[in-house]
Amino acid sequence: MAVYYYKGSQIVTPFTIYSNEPHFDTETVSLRILRGSQGHQRWDLNFTTVNSADNEVEAMLGAITNLQSADTMIMPQLPSVANSNTLTANPVVGVTAAVGDTSVTIDGTSSAGVLPKGTFFKFSGHSKIYVVTEALDMSGSSNQTLNFYPALRDTVVALETLRTGDDAILRFYRDVNNVQGIQFRDGVLSDAGSITLLEALI
Repeated sequence: MAVYYYKGSQIVTPFTIYSNEPHFDTETVSLRILRGSQGHQRWDLNFTTVNSADNEVEAMLGAITNLQSADTMIMPQLPSVANSNTLTANPVVGVTAAVGDTSVTIDGTSSAGVLPKGTFFKFSGHSKIYVVTEALDMSGSSNQTLNFYPALRDTVVALETLRTGDDAILRFYRDVNNVQGIQFRDGVLSDAGSITLLEALI
């Protein structure tokens, strides 16, 4: 299983990834339910970390500083797909895709291997994190379709690349509603509390 870090501290379970996409229901007089969305989505992460004397300074500073500006970290992958990415190179977008699209054409000669369903990734041209909804099989040389969620927030142009694994960098704000500080016990950092991160959307 892959290991991920926040401010030098290892992230441990329980670890939660939320897709925050507000939906609303309207009920008609005939009792039909009409469900809608404003079409905006962000990822929210919640986790705890393992702390030691080696990283207590970073843990403390991470809890109390840099709350007004966005920070970055590697986007943690789901355990079942973290080590299943067999791509030999970052796939290249073959055709420009527009805002609102949920798929792009990938140049079939730009990589080989498989990008599993459920993999978090980003495009090189902007910072939003997406997730693969159908495995991308690059075993042939023909162009392939990459399906993903959520819909594109920005145009993706030809020759942009997919950033996966350690290159899938999440840009985030720390949630200030759960900032509590850290706890020491017998002179040793014992608890940095629960940490919630909110994807920073540009």
